[in-house]
Amino acid sequence: MIFNYIKIAFRTLLKNKGYSFLNIFGLAVGITCASLIFLWVEDEVSYDANFKKQDQIYYVSTHQEYDGAWRTFSSTPGPLAEAMKTEIPGVVKAARTKHRDFLFSVGDNAINRSGRYVDKDFIEIFSLKFIEGSATNAFNNPNAIVITQEMAEVLYGSNRGVVGKTLKVNDKDSYIITGVMENLPNNITFPFHWIAPFERYSKPYDWMAEYGSFFADTFVELSPEANFSAVDGQVRNLLEKKTNESDAKAFLHSIKDWHLRDHFENGIQVGGRIDSVRLFTIIALIILLIACINFMNLSTARSEKRANEVGVRKAMGSGRSRLIIQFISEALILAFIAALVSALLLFLLLPQFNLLIDKSLTLGLTQPLHLVFLCGITMVCGIFAGLYPAFYLSSFKPVEVLKGLKVTQGSATFIRKGLVVGQFTISIVFIICTILVYQQIQYVKNRDLGYDKEQLISMKVNGTIIEKFDIIKENLVNSKAIESVGLNNSGILDGGNNGSGLKWTGGTNTEDVLISYRYISSDFLETAGIKLAEGRGFSENKAKDSSSVLITESFSKLMGSGSAVGKQINRHGDLYTVIGVVQDFLYDDMYGASDPVLFFNYHDEASFMYLKTNHQVATNEVLRTVKGIMKKYNPAYPFEYSFVDDTFNAKFKSEQLMGKLSQLFALLAILISCLGLFGLAAYTAEQRRKEIGVRKVLGASVTGIIRLLSKDFLKLVGVSILIAIPIAWYAMENWLQDYAYRIEISWWIFAVAGIVALLIAMVTVSFQAIKAAIANPVDSLKTE
Repeated sequence: MIFNYIKIAFRTLLKNKGYSFLNIFGLAVGITCASLIFLWVEDEVSYDANFKKQDQIYYVSTHQEYDGAWRTFSSTPGPLAEAMKTEIPGVVKAARTKHRDFLFSVGDNAINRSGRYVDKDFIEIFSLKFIEGSATNAFNNPNAIVITQEMAEVLYGSNRGVVGKTLKVNDKDSYIITGVMENLPNNITFPFHWIAPFERYSKPYDWMAEYGSFFADTFVELSPEANFSAVDGQVRNLLEKKTNESDAKAFLHSIKDWHLRDHFENGIQVGGRIDSVRLFTIIALIILLIACINFMNLSTARSEKRANEVGVRKAMGSGRSRLIIQFISEALILAFIAALVSALLLFLLLPQFNLLIDKSLTLGLTQPLHLVFLCGITMVCGIFAGLYPAFYLSSFKPVEVLKGLKVTQGSATFIRKGLVVGQFTISIVFIICTILVYQQIQYVKNRDLGYDKEQLISMKVNGTIIEKFDIIKENLVNSKAIESVGLNNSGILDGGNNGSGLKWTGGTNTEDVLISYRYISSDFLETAGIKLAEGRGFSENKAKDSSSVLITESFSKLMGSGSAVGKQINRHGDLYTVIGVVQDFLYDDMYGASDPVLFFNYHDEASFMYLKTNHQVATNEVLRTVKGIMKKYNPAYPFEYSFVDDTFNAKFKSEQLMGKLSQLFALLAILISCLGLFGLAAYTAEQRRKEIGVRKVLGASVTGIIRLLSKDFLKLVGVSILIAIPIAWYAMENWLQDYAYRIEISWWIFAVAGIVALLIAMVTVSFQAIKAAIANPVDSLKTE
């Protein structure tokens, strides 16, 4: 019986090749789209899943109160880890860590790799697996370092036995390799390529032992029996207990939330990438729904073609249940063929999709989970798409059909029109959302930043750059490829160092305002294009301006009316005089207003060097010149750089990904909808062949017939536009609420989306309408 169902299903599909192709291709595109999205979702939700102790590992963050609002930071005081471990029952392990980027060299072989200084508990918290050496003895030597297998292979080749060898770091320090650990997966929140004892980092700095200095990343492990709420409550009270101040509270952030739920507002967790995961999961389901709608539409539209078959089967004793099984079998076979086509499309498209989302996803059809998903989604699509047509087609009465009476489609016509409206409504919503996402990204990217990001190169400060800065700057400027050079302790786009507790003359003397600190060279403002609003900048004589500071305009407003120049700022007992006010500039939060900034004329601990390039010199020539000078004065380090405008664009990675995927999904939704519309138009033209023939004989023009056949479909698209506009407006208005600096939704966006949808529908329908209109009426009327 089952074999018979399959045989009849294949005969039906082959008999109607055109409609079968539309259905198969539409479903294949839908399954492919959904599969790509779910591969991305799988990668997102599996972040940090490789670490064994998923229910016990927590990151310690802090809520800090500034100017009446709670702000969330990742850094904690140095002593906090040990205090939690010794004073809070349930905390069995705790580790301070600090991220660093170093140059590692073995002979002439040198590489840059990021890693962490860590306490010994870190190894056990994350259950790091050692290929060489012992986890127990890894940190017995204060000069120890543990590297990944990848680092060992790059530095020493594929040979093992690197434990005990000396590794040169930053061309000056020596570390002893005490272990080689397995490589970590790509999808972890806190990646690292090496670990070394935290004491080696903290030993020279006494301030790291104070509770007032927030600098460390702290990880803890709770015992399996620990009550999270009780432990977290004690952690939240610990800082107040230690400092007698209530303006900072540490809290536990679960490993399961590090990647997906890392956004906080006023001390409350409000989501993160989980919002994108949910959104794109919904989009995947919508794309599948559109593909299934195609199947329903084409199946019910061709009901008259199947009516005689149903009538004969029923007359010969076939029950309705058997007919339902037959039609659902056809839908399942079609869905499985679509799945095979989808697998081929996935194989071809996944590399391009990886480039789009900047990941390295693999299809992995041999993995049971992926295979079950593909089979499951195919079964669901087949049954869902075939269920309504099966019940509808099996309901025909054999007496009416075999007497040659016209099948009354009734509600089927209404449902079919409703499904077309639903398809195009979704497509138009996608079009509107795509336009608005693009507008929002461009709006923020084109706002006044307060500095000139174009032609600006950023380089990390390392080796001898600071001690040879004057001669390096002189050579760079004299080369004519570079106009100016400046140093900064922070990336120009980053939050950097900050603090509170300042006092100043004039204005509201509020000590809990968060102020960002910048330690710069005298040429930094000129290099970055940050303009002075009043006063003067720093001189090249650091001693002359050792007690002078610059402030931003937002800081100046805190100091009250009148000029801020000449006023004094007390920073923990040290007095500084304001000599200039610079215009506010944007950093850290690209969508809001940045904190006030206090500049010091001190660059001895600079982390970044900025170079303003000469726009008249070709970029390749600029880089070649800079590379030669840096190789001359800082030979131990490879020439590495980035353009600030590229770094700025990377700040919008999530939004740009959403924009690109929205464009892709909008195109797919339109494509699938047009496939269905094309099939329906072809069927309608076929059904009205004789009517068209009669009209042409009676003198109807080709234009009139095209208009006749097209208007019903265009009316449906018009209804879709009316439904889509309020839905898209509501969705995007809610999305834009998350951005302080945002666009206003304009009416013309809806008009453009509607016109685009109408044009697409018109082109799709017109092809079949024109074909029917120019056909010879003799061919359609010769049997009459």
